[in-house]
Amino acid sequence: MTCDTIARVSTATDPLQTSWPPATPPEPTYVEDRLNYWAEATPDAEAITYLGRTWTWAQWHERVHRAAGGLRDLGIGRGDVVAFLDKNHPACVEISLAAASIGAANAIVNWRMAGEEVDYVLNDSGAQVLFVGTELLPTIEAIRDRLPNVREVIAVTPEGAEGDEYEAFLQASTPCDDGPDVLEDDVCLVLYSSGTTGRPKGVMLTHRNMVAHTVNAHDGWGFGPGDKSMVAMPLFHVGGSSYVLFGIHDGVPSVMTRDPDGASLAGAILAGANCTFLVPAVLAQVLQAGPDAVQLFGALKTYTYGASPMPPPLLRAAMEAWPETDFIQVYGLTEVAGVATHLMPDEHRSAEPDGRPERLLSAGRAIPGMEIRVVDSSTGQDLPTGEAGEIWLRSPQVMAGYLNRPEDTAEVMAEDGWFRTGDIGHLDEEGYLFVSDRLKDMIITGGENVYSPEVERVLSEHPAVLEVAVVGVPDDTWGEQVKAFVALKEDATPPLPGEAELIEWCRERLAHYKCPKSVDLVPALPRNPTGKILKRELRSPYWDHRERQV
Repeated sequence: MTCDTIARVSTATDPLQTSWPPATPPEPTYVEDRLNYWAEATPDAEAITYLGRTWTWAQWHERVHRAAGGLRDLGIGRGDVVAFLDKNHPACVEISLAAASIGAANAIVNWRMAGEEVDYVLNDSGAQVLFVGTELLPTIEAIRDRLPNVREVIAVTPEGAEGDEYEAFLQASTPCDDGPDVLEDDVCLVLYSSGTTGRPKGVMLTHRNMVAHTVNAHDGWGFGPGDKSMVAMPLFHVGGSSYVLFGIHDGVPSVMTRDPDGASLAGAILAGANCTFLVPAVLAQVLQAGPDAVQLFGALKTYTYGASPMPPPLLRAAMEAWPETDFIQVYGLTEVAGVATHLMPDEHRSAEPDGRPERLLSAGRAIPGMEIRVVDSSTGQDLPTGEAGEIWLRSPQVMAGYLNRPEDTAEVMAEDGWFRTGDIGHLDEEGYLFVSDRLKDMIITGGENVYSPEVERVLSEHPAVLEVAVVGVPDDTWGEQVKAFVALKEDATPPLPGEAELIEWCRERLAHYKCPKSVDLVPALPRNPTGKILKRELRSPYWDHRERQV
């Protein structure tokens, strides 16, 4: 299959522009439009740095278009899916942009998953080509015979070392122009989110979704001359793959870390990164790391946090430690490509100390282009201001649906494009959103979603387990931690499993962050008269004294 020789022209290009590069970049239509622009406008400027390697916009552009040509050579075309399994690596972004440019999609696999989970995701996505980090190759080798759709496996080293198959793949490829037949509503990214059946669901995000998020969600960031964006959130998370597009959109250099650990984050700051998005758990670790770490992180101009609630004492401690840093809180979901609401820096400052402190408990107000309703989940009727109900969202950011799951898609997509979040909250008279609980059986620990039926399914497979319920309980560092309540079979063969054995059983079958941190063995689980397990009764001793239930 040969490359297209005619480059796609963005429909957003201003026909009145007669000089190139334009003084103001044209509004993007496709996710790779701004990369193409900066490669022409500032070809020699720094684009991205990773593990000591730096690429200019022209160099990065060439790598992406070589990757597109390589995918075409492997038979990948419009509507196809490739996959990427590794810790953070610019190659993942390159493959996402390259696949998108020819109408294909990149399914980014959570590298923390166990082999059984990786097996499921790769088969569910239908990925035909898999790019995998050398550290993760043993996982793939163990399940290779269970991946009939994967025709090609290409290994990626962290440093681009000699013999790197991905680098060889690029060198052997001819740069390929953007596909002229690609549409805004073509799926370009598939991210897996925990699902109602106990298996992850592939969230299909289109060019339209991703571009709308990029334009609207970084409103107020204020990237300026000399700023650099730190990309530390995992790229399998919407907070990584959506956030990395901000720097590309504004032509700002990005510093990507392989891991979000303290040493890597410190290294990125020392390399000049001064704007970032991280989960609150990372903030807690920095504040506990001592005065040197606190002083270093004071160099951050903008610190955006989200993916899990920020405990108010932690936020106040951070604002006191870094008075010159702009704090932005965001609330969102993978299904809306990331951010839905934000609490901006001036709103953080005006809330303290004598202003509106309750605003720090809110998730802020809707970003541009985002509509919010709070409804009675049983009737779909809008509720009065201040009354709690299910949060519904509508925006060009709302996903195309769940891959291969039309019934699950129909459950969350209401008429006229409204997305049912499954979160409970209320709006105040000024439009601030307060998220207080969730309808979904979801646990959010350290910014990662854990759907309790997935953990329950694994625990229930233990031969001694009769029934199990998994809930989230408060954790001052991670937001929530996973807790299991287990009733054993009366006729179970001794020796009966204890807490440690049941946790280890999960660790052999699930990503470690999904596994229970504690297990209570109980005679029986509480149920209502119809036999439904009363999870709220199990959760209430841990949450009743707290203002919010998530």
